[in-house]
Parts: sequence; structure tokens; C-alpha cells
Amino acid sequence: MTPVMTKVEKPSKLSVNDLIEDRDLSRGDLKLIFEVAQRVKASPGSFARALEGRQLAMIFEKPSLRTRAAFEVGMTSMGGSAVYLDHTKPRLGEREPIKDVARCLERWVHGIVARTFAHSAVKELAEHASIPVINALTDLFHPCQVLGDFFTLREKFGSLEGLKLAYVGDGNNVCHSLLVTGARLGVSVSVSTPPGFEPKAEIVDAATSISRETGATIQTVRDPVKAVAGSSAVYTDVWASMGQEYAAHLRKQVFATYQVTETLMAAAEPYAVFMHCLPAHRGQEVTSAVIDSPRSMIFDQAENRLHVQKALLLLLLQNGSV
Repeated sequence: MTPVMTKVEKPSKLSVNDLIEDRDLSRGDLKLIFEVAQRVKASPGSFARALEGRQLAMIFEKPSLRTRAAFEVGMTSMGGSAVYLDHTKPRLGEREPIKDVARCLERWVHGIVARTFAHSAVKELAEHASIPVINALTDLFHPCQVLGDFFTLREKFGSLEGLKLAYVGDGNNVCHSLLVTGARLGVSVSVSTPPGFEPKAEIVDAATSISRETGATIQTVRDPVKAVAGSSAVYTDVWASMGQEYAAHLRKQVFATYQVTETLMAAAEPYAVFMHCLPAHRGQEVTSAVIDSPRSMIFDQAENRLHVQKALLLLLLQNGSV
């Protein structure tokens, strides 16, 4: 028997059948995801059988702690089950066509979570599978992470409208998702990267276009202090993402002046928080003093990944409103 759940405000259903990239989510979608995540977090027992009989396939080409654990725990804690498919070797599409994988999985499970190198691999899964597909990280976007991040900021500040988030470091997939989702939520995003490591121009343009509708400001600057000035949150990520380990030594030299220190945090608002998607390389992109300080929200972010991903599973796998 599925538990009775209080209805959320309209809309009560996502406008998409898959979560492939942040650009797919409307402002209403984001509001709904946060509302459901808040309810799940407040009363997890109310959802203990919400996904009973549902199965999730998890395809991972890259290592994972938070994303994998949160999806597996999320499914099992709501009565469903998850199967982990290790595609580190061979990668998705090497042993058999991706469309064949999609067509097989849709006969066995109710949803697919995929962490891949190529963004096109997740898009192809969604194109050929009749069941929901969720992007668990690609080289272009990391929507699940950033949904958890903005849910965390919403908890901290009560509202997201008018906040400024500064991102310092590599213009990678997390940076792309922060730009797009931040703009959609009315959060101004300022990005500071070394020359040659900027976020993709098409993503900056997309975020800028969205920001015109929400009143947010999108800015890319070279100087980290300028980016951080007036910000409510300072965010960074590893200098060499998964698959870029070969360039880690060179990147340490290039990014040396982009480290988040107590001095850099002092350029933000006095109440500003520190954020990181983890795993963190202490002493590289951020000092231990910052990451262990009272301003750090990294473990709140990690916890909220579970609640947000449970909300996504409920909204996409239940075939109806939550």
C-alpha cells in the first residue's frame, strides 16, 4: 500500500521525462524538485514504500561515492532496488551499441542512471530508452550535484532570489550546471578561471539568456577576488577532473593563484559559505582551514544529494505526480 502524501503546489509533475542537462529544467521543475526533496528530508518514513516494485539500473564509467550511494540508498529506502553496472572497462558503447543497451534495459528496469565521459552517451540512452534516464555526471553537466547545492543554499538562506555565487577554478561540468541552474533560479553567478580554462561559451551564453528573464547576472572574470566580492557562497572544484589526471601536475601550477583560502573568503560577504562538490584535494583548490571552518557546507551538500536524488526518483519513476 503506497503511503498517502500531501500534495505539493502546482505544477505537480515535471515537464520532462528525463534529466539529461540543466537546460531542460524549467523554473517550475526546480521549485517542485526542491519541495519534494524538503518533504522527503523532513519525513523519510512517509516514502518507505513509494517505489516498491521499481528497479533502477546504474551505469557508471567513472568512480563515484556520493552519487552512487545516494541513488542506491534512495531506491532501497523507498522500497525499490538498484543494480550497479560497471562500465569503467569497457565503456558504454564499446561492447555493443548504446541503443541496444537502452532497449534491453527498458525491458527489465523502470529507470536508468548513467555517469559517462561523453555527454552524447547519456543523450543516446535517453533517445532509445522508453524509461526515464538521469544524468549522473558527464563531461558537460552534473545536474544532480547542482540541484543538491542550490537546495542546500535554499535551506541556509531561506530564499535563493538575489543571492550571488562565486565559482573559482576550472570551468568544468559543475561550473556549467551552476551557471545554468543559478540563472534559472535568479542567482547571480560569477566565474573566475585561468586563461584557457573558461566554461564553454555556449553554456555562458545560455545562462546569460536565461538570466535576462530572472534578473540574475552572469559574469566571467580573471581575478578571483573580483569574482568573490559580494558573494553569499564561494564554490570550487578539483583542478583536474576525472579523466584529466594526466594533466594534474601542470594544472597545479596554472591554478596556484586560484586556491580558495581564508584571505579569498574574506572578500566575500561576512556571512558567505564555502561549497565544494567533493572529493576535495586539500591544499590544492582549497585549504584545510577553509574546508574545516564553520563556513563550510560541504557535508550539508553531500547529505542533500540523497534527498534531492530521492525527489528525482519519485518524480520520474512513479509515472505521475508526487
